[in-house]
Amino acid sequence: MGWNIPYGFNDSDLSISVRQLRMFVNEYEQVPYDAITYLTGECNYGGGRVTDDRDRRCLMTILADFYNPGVVTEQKYKLSPSGNYYIPNKMDYADYLEFIKKLPAYQHPEVFGMHENVDISRELQETRAPAGSSKAGQSDSYLNEIATDILKKLPPNFDLEAAVRKFPVVYTESMNTVLTQEMERFNKLVGTVRSSLQSLEKAIKGLVVMNADLEALGGSLAVPALWMRASYPSLKPLGSYINDLLERLKFLKKWYDEDKPAVFWIAGFFFTQAFLTGVTQNYARKYTIPIDLLGFDFQVLAVDSMSTAPKDGAYVIGLYLDGARWDRDRNCLAEQLPKILYDHVPVIWLRPMKREEIDENSNRYTCPVYKTSERRGVLSTTGHSTNFVLPILLNCTEKPSHWVKRGCALLCQLDD
Repeated sequence: MGWNIPYGFNDSDLSISVRQLRMFVNEYEQVPYDAITYLTGECNYGGGRVTDDRDRRCLMTILADFYNPGVVTEQKYKLSPSGNYYIPNKMDYADYLEFIKKLPAYQHPEVFGMHENVDISRELQETRAPAGSSKAGQSDSYLNEIATDILKKLPPNFDLEAAVRKFPVVYTESMNTVLTQEMERFNKLVGTVRSSLQSLEKAIKGLVVMNADLEALGGSLAVPALWMRASYPSLKPLGSYINDLLERLKFLKKWYDEDKPAVFWIAGFFFTQAFLTGVTQNYARKYTIPIDLLGFDFQVLAVDSMSTAPKDGAYVIGLYLDGARWDRDRNCLAEQLPKILYDHVPVIWLRPMKREEIDENSNRYTCPVYKTSERRGVLSTTGHSTNFVLPILLNCTEKPSHWVKRGCALLCQLDD
């Protein structure tokens, strides 16, 4: 919620923005709202600091609430849905001070454009135990028991040679390559987990020397850094991480055993972008269209499963709405229910088509999809965070700016 990346905005940003606003209001016959918005958002606050595209969109959306003609033409211009926060009519200095004193002492999330559930999310984040501190310093017998239990659950590595024979490289089916590459990635991860746990067992028995990685593995029940270096992004604790890993392996095993699924578990991929490229590539080759001219349109269906695959594109499942819920009756975004932080989204149809044919101007919210709730990651050469998957267009009855301020996003996995 809020900013994906924390920024060090300070008083100097506010000071220069106020000075510029005063200059434009006093020296121009008509207030140049676009110029003020650009200077404040793109130069004063955003310039060189706000590097995340979604954060930049949030910043400009917030400024649009303050830099618009309604601020000066409307009586008691509302700054929040409840009307508790508004711009008062013209008064003298003392009246303004008195008005400010009457503002609520507790800042309700609505003043920031957020739902009241955000307080729960913030408190959960503050009370969550720091990674690596849970049950540190357990006895050797307990650690050995955990290592043995995890090793028993891990399946054997995928047979890549058999997979390539069964799903060879075919011009008309890119999903074959996606499957074998996913198997290879998970083999490396499972191999890292298996070898480190086997080494831990030997170190506990005194058969090998305990190195720094093994000490870190044995000193905490959080997911070890050694595993995360070979893993997909995850914020789950150790037990949930292992269960999630096993589910991902089952997803690929079922694909191998029963052929390409009708509905893909999009959260189950190690490298989701390869799957998205595969879907687009199949369409491009089928209809002889350059792949760089294609994009995705989206349709949220009213079901949680499908028995057959679509003619073009792909059905996906496994995403969670954060900052909103999906109204299945009206087929659009809706406000969260009290104390319910996440909502499981039904099947979504990814429909490849030419970018010029995609209707992005209708009342649809461009909802970012993230791998984890942390949202931020390393900034890649594309200008997107490595935690970012793709934007999905979702129907909404309110203006898209409403959901921008709500921090509405889709998550591939939850934290527990």
